Amino acid sequence: MPPAVFNIRARSLLRGTLLVLLSLVMALVCGGFPDVRPTAWLIVPAAGAVLGTVDTTRCLRRKWSFYHGGVLLLLYADILVLALIFFLLLYPWARWLQAQ
Repeated sequence: MPPAVFNIRARSLLRGTLLVLLSLVMALVCGGFPDVRPTAWLIVPAAGAVLGTVDTTRCLRRKWSFYHGGVLLLLYADILVLALIFFLLLYPWARWLQAQ
């Protein structure tokens, strides 16, 4: 039996967290972080981060515990990463926000 990280049907916090963090690194590389440039390739890390967040959400339990609180903290971190990735995706296309 393979570990839960490699089994898509099993819940795994590690898989969701790694997927989100790798998507963040990929977004920073694809977007050229210090000099942000418009590129449609940032859709791929955005989709990966959304899938990682969904995978982390699957690990929530019905009854509150410290494990449940830890998963909520990871979900908040995932939402921050998603906001950063979508900012890197959308900001270069908004020419009206930049100085003329």
